[in-house]
Amino acid sequence: MSNLKQRTLDFLEIEWATYIKRFNRWPAEEGGKRVKAQGYEQFRDMLAHILTWWEEAMPIILAIAEERDYERKKYDFNRFNAEAVAKYKNWDEAEFLAHFEKTRRQAAADLRSMNEAAWENRRVRSWVNGVFIHHAREHLVALSRFLAVDTLENEWNTYVDNFNKLDDEKKKEFLSKQGVESFHDMLVHMIGWWDVGTHIVTGILNDPNFTWQDPDTDLFNEELIAKNKNIPDAEILEQFESKRQVLLRLVNEIPERAFADMNIEGWLAADVVGHYDEHNPADF
Repeated sequence: MSNLKQRTLDFLEIEWATYIKRFNRWPAEEGGKRVKAQGYEQFRDMLAHILTWWEEAMPIILAIAEERDYERKKYDFNRFNAEAVAKYKNWDEAEFLAHFEKTRRQAAADLRSMNEAAWENRRVRSWVNGVFIHHAREHLVALSRFLAVDTLENEWNTYVDNFNKLDDEKKKEFLSKQGVESFHDMLVHMIGWWDVGTHIVTGILNDPNFTWQDPDTDLFNEELIAKNKNIPDAEILEQFESKRQVLLRLVNEIPERAFADMNIEGWLAADVVGHYDEHNPADF
C-alpha cells in the first residue's frame, strides 16, 4: 500500500470521522466564531462545502483509476462553493449529517479498493491531497492529535526539501513574500515560535494557574532574526529538526483532554498547522 493511500484512508477514517464530534465540543459562541472566521454563517454550510467537494472529486478519481473519460472543468470556486451551500440548505439536519457520514464511508471504501497504480497518477494525487488532506488543514476548527502528528510527520518533515527543490528565482520570490532575507531567517522564525508554543502548552499542562504574555509579533520576529543572525546554517537546520521532534513528542504524549483546552488547542493549531500553510514553499 502506498504511503499516500494509507495517509488518505487515515484522514477519512480518523480525521474526518471525528470532525463533527470535535467541533461540537466547543461552546456555541466559540464554535460560531471559528466558523465565521472560515467565511461561513454556520457549521452546516462548511460541511456542505466539504461534502460537495468529496462528491465532485470521487467520480473523477475513480474515472482516472479506471481509465474512463470524465468531464474536465474550469472551476469558478466562488460559484461552486455558493452552490454547494445552497444545494443542502433545505435538507433535514439528521438526513444531511447521515448523508455526510455515508459519503465519507463510501469514499474510504472506494479508495481502499482502487487499483494501486492509480495512486501514482498525478491528477489522482492532486485531487486526493486537495479534498481529503489539505482541506482538513484549511477548514481546521478543532485540532485533533491525528492532524497535528500528521502535519509534523509529513509537511514539516519535508519542509526544507520542498524549499531546496525550488529554483533560485522561486526561492527569492518565496522569501520575499515571507518578508525575510534568507531561508536561515525563515527557519529561525519557525524555531522561535515553536519554542514559545511548547513553553506555553507545557506550562498550562503543569500548572492550572499558569499565565503568560503573548509576544509582540513584529518585535519578537525581529529579535529572533537578530539574535540568531550569526549562527551557522548547519546548526539552524539541526535546531529545526530537533525542535520538530520535541514538538512531535509533545503532541503524541499530552492527554486527550488537552485538545479540548482552547488555549492549548489554539497554540498547537497555530504553531503546527496554521504556520505551515502560512509559510508553505510547496505552493510555489
